[in-house]
Amino acid sequence: MPIEDDSKIQNILRTSKTVALVGASENPNRDSHRIMRFLLDQEYDVHPVNPQYENVLGRKCVPDLASVPASIDIVDVFRNADAVPGIVDEAIAVKAKVLWLQFGVIHEEAARKAENHGLQVIMDHCIAVDHRRLI
Repeated sequence: MPIEDDSKIQNILRTSKTVALVGASENPNRDSHRIMRFLLDQEYDVHPVNPQYENVLGRKCVPDLASVPASIDIVDVFRNADAVPGIVDEAIAVKAKVLWLQFGVIHEEAARKAENHGLQVIMDHCIAVDHRRLI
């Protein structure tokens, strides 16, 4: 079951360093852009993942999780729910620790698969809202 316990979410936010932000956008009006900026301001090592862009907020954008040049603590997903199963497969392959599905991104079957492969799952939560609330 996805994590709902505030103390567990707080622990994830405090101990994680590297975030792969799937669905990153250059558009400053997009939530993914604003939250990436917030995470950078909180000193997370954020890697934007989106094949449409070269760079987002001065960080080199990569096309997929396998191209992230670091071990990934959190895969933060800003994509439609139908994209989640493929992202879960990538997250499992790169041995990410946490799958974080943003507000409105819900995919129970993919979440179970991620958990069955050892990932902690947070679903239908905003990482910035939880960070502001808990840290």
